[in-house]
Amino acid sequence: MSNLSRRRFLEDSLLAAAAMAVGPSAKTIAAETSRQSASPNEKLAVAVVGVRGQGGSHLAAFASRKDTEVLYVVDADEVVGNKACESIASKQGRRPKFVKDMRKAFDDPALDVVSTATPNHWHSLVAIWAMQAGKDVYVEKPVSHNVSEGRRAVEVARKYNRICQTGTQCRSMQGTIQAIEYIKAGKIGKVSLARGLCYKRRPSIGPKGQYAIPPEVDYDLWSGPAPILPLTRPRLHYDWHWIWAYGNGDLGNQGIHQMDIARWGLGVDELSRAVFSYGGRLGYEDAGETPNTQVVVHDYGDRTLVFEVRGLETKDLLGANIGVIFYGTEGYVVLTSYTSGAAFDKKGNLVQKFNGGGDHFDNFLKAVRSRKYTDLKADILEGHLSSALCHLGNISYLLGEPVTVAEAKKRLSDCRCHDDCLETLSRVTAHLADNGVKTEGLKMTFGPLLKFDPQSETFPDSAAANKLLTRDYRKPYVVPAATEI
Repeated sequence: MSNLSRRRFLEDSLLAAAAMAVGPSAKTIAAETSRQSASPNEKLAVAVVGVRGQGGSHLAAFASRKDTEVLYVVDADEVVGNKACESIASKQGRRPKFVKDMRKAFDDPALDVVSTATPNHWHSLVAIWAMQAGKDVYVEKPVSHNVSEGRRAVEVARKYNRICQTGTQCRSMQGTIQAIEYIKAGKIGKVSLARGLCYKRRPSIGPKGQYAIPPEVDYDLWSGPAPILPLTRPRLHYDWHWIWAYGNGDLGNQGIHQMDIARWGLGVDELSRAVFSYGGRLGYEDAGETPNTQVVVHDYGDRTLVFEVRGLETKDLLGANIGVIFYGTEGYVVLTSYTSGAAFDKKGNLVQKFNGGGDHFDNFLKAVRSRKYTDLKADILEGHLSSALCHLGNISYLLGEPVTVAEAKKRLSDCRCHDDCLETLSRVTAHLADNGVKTEGLKMTFGPLLKFDPQSETFPDSAAANKLLTRDYRKPYVVPAATEI
């Protein structure tokens, strides 16, 4: 028996004896007070839940380290899961256990860490179930499918003293860190506007219809908290991003990275006071539901966050297509990748460059060993706030109505938002025209300006908007209410 196995055996035996002696609450107390070893020579056992796509990077990260071992691969797709097991076996020398139901892995006391890259609608519940089982969690972005469940994940992490890292890896990249420090040091003066960009070409996903569920997929487990719906798109995997029941559009897919950086650079640690959004799925008709063209505006009083999603061909803006621009009174900063960017003066002259990478998984594991969530670069609270900004934008969009471009201009003039808003609409319509979309008579979905209370995380004046802060969960895949955590 290895030293680690022997130690776990002794700890489990003592905990079992304690439970018998003092009653049922001992298990909960043990989960809240457990500590990982500080020794990097002691391997942490990892389960990766959802291993297709981004999950592959999770597997590679943990299988390549000497201080971690992938003990479980969890996926609702049996073919995908078993292929991943074979691949990891060749890298770490031992084949992980494959299970379709994550709860079987979470019940294993030998498991230390859960890392998840499932579709968005599963993110919060995976994290919550894992933390309630005494595991530390790395959860992909966005950390939630709606605002309420993201807050529940934060509360669970704090109650059970779990380490929970958000997959917004830009927080660990030195180039981004340098740029944010530069902005916060006042080097470009007062910053009143940050603009996030997700100019990422997204072609049609194919015609809407009814398609067969792949036989290797356990569709009940895949659907989880969502209702069991017919497959209306040709491809089950990945294209769920553009279906509201599972995804959040590119705002919550790629855009969450840039939304997070924009909020970080503005120095705001709460949600906005008001939000509105407009756009549409324009340029083609397909099975997708979420907008491929979208603008979201968040009002922070003396600061404004504007976010743009463009899924059709587009030119960059100040050298950025997937990035963030911070506008200051003395200059501006443009972040053009996950690791690099530059600062310019008001005339557009280059002042300073920022560059450098980092290891987000390593940061997570160091915090797992230190037991200090403050050591995390992207604690679950940061993930919740940035994810919720995306969800708030989508709520306004979902409550919107079709209006002409002329009416959209009038509404933007009347709402007295940041001066940039009309200019943004002008650029959006020009972009659509460049892609052959006739803007004369074109109607876009224009959402209401919704007041928001960042303390209660509710809309004080809209019952319809409050309803969209959460969802109806399908039993037994239910995110617990605050009183049930």
